[in-house]
Amino acid sequence: MSGPALERVQVPAVPAKSRRERIALQRLLPFLSLIILFIALTLASPNFFTSTNLSSVVRQTAVINIMALGMTMIMINGGIDLSVGAILAMGGLLGTMAMESGMSIPMGVLVGILTGLGCGLANGLMITHLRVQPFIVTLGTLGIFRGITLIISNGLPVHRIPEQFSYLGEGNLLGVPFVLWILVGCALVTHVILEHTRLGRYTFAIGSNREAAVYAGIPVSFHTTAVYAIGGMLTGLAGMIEASRLMTGQPTAGQGYELQAIAAVVIGGGSLQGGEGSVVGTLVGAFIMGLLSNGSDLLGVSPYLQQAIIGAVIILAVTLDEVRKRRTAAA
Repeated sequence: MSGPALERVQVPAVPAKSRRERIALQRLLPFLSLIILFIALTLASPNFFTSTNLSSVVRQTAVINIMALGMTMIMINGGIDLSVGAILAMGGLLGTMAMESGMSIPMGVLVGILTGLGCGLANGLMITHLRVQPFIVTLGTLGIFRGITLIISNGLPVHRIPEQFSYLGEGNLLGVPFVLWILVGCALVTHVILEHTRLGRYTFAIGSNREAAVYAGIPVSFHTTAVYAIGGMLTGLAGMIEASRLMTGQPTAGQGYELQAIAAVVIGGGSLQGGEGSVVGTLVGAFIMGLLSNGSDLLGVSPYLQQAIIGAVIILAVTLDEVRKRRTAAA
C-alpha cells in the first residue's frame, strides 16, 4: 500500500522531565555504588574504617587515580592509551636514575614527568600523522616503551636513591597523605582544563563527532596530540610516586595498570566511544576499585578472584553505558 492507505504509528514521546531524572540517576550511580561499598566494608571488617587503613587505600589508589585523570581526557577525545603502564615504568626508572646520578629530588621528579610528556607526545603525533587507530598505536608503543626501559636498565632496578624521596609517596602533610594533596591538585587542574578552557571544549567536541569537529574548523590533530601529551605527563608523575612508594625504580612496574586506568574512567561514567566523562566520576571509579581490592584483602579473598571481580565490574559498567545510550537514542 502507499499514500493515504499507510498508517503512521506514533511512538509516545518520553517526557523530558522523566528523561532528565533518569540521566541524573545514572550519573549518581557510581557515587551510590561507592557509598554502599564503603558502608558494606565498614560492617564486614572492623579493620576497614581505621585511619591507618584508609590512609593506605589513598596511597594505593593515588597512582591509578592520577593515571586515570589523563586517561579521562584521552577517552573523552575518543581515543585510548594502552601504553600508560609502560610509560609509568619508563618515567619512574629515568627519574630515579637521574637522582642516582646526583640530581636533586625535584629535578629527578621533573625528569620522570618530562619522560611521560615525551612518550605521550610521541603517541599523539603518531596517531594524528600516521592516521592509525589509537588502539593499534598505543598497543605498539606499549611494547616499544617497555622494551626501551628494559634495555636502558638492563632489566635491573635502581636502588641508590635519596631516602627523602620516600616523602613523595609515603609522607604526610597536615596529617593527610601527601599524595592526596597531589591528587587533588591534579584533579582540579584537569577539571578546569575540561570545563573552562578551549582545549576542554574541543576535546568533548572531537570525541562526540570527529568529522563535525573538522568541518567546524577545530584543529583536531593539535588538540588530540595535546591530550595525549597531558596524559603522558600525568602518567610520568604517577611513575615517580610509584617509585617513591617502592623506593626503587622498577623497569617492570605498571604492568596491567592501563586496564585499571581505563576501568576507572568507564566505571565513573566515561564512554569508550568518546565524548563523555568527568574528573569526579573517574575519581569515584578509581576509589571503587581501590576499595574492592582493599576490602578483598581484609576479608581474605583470593587475589585471583579479585581480578575476576574487577573484570566483572568493568563489563557491568560498559553494559550499563550501552543500555543508557540505546534508551537515549530511542527517546
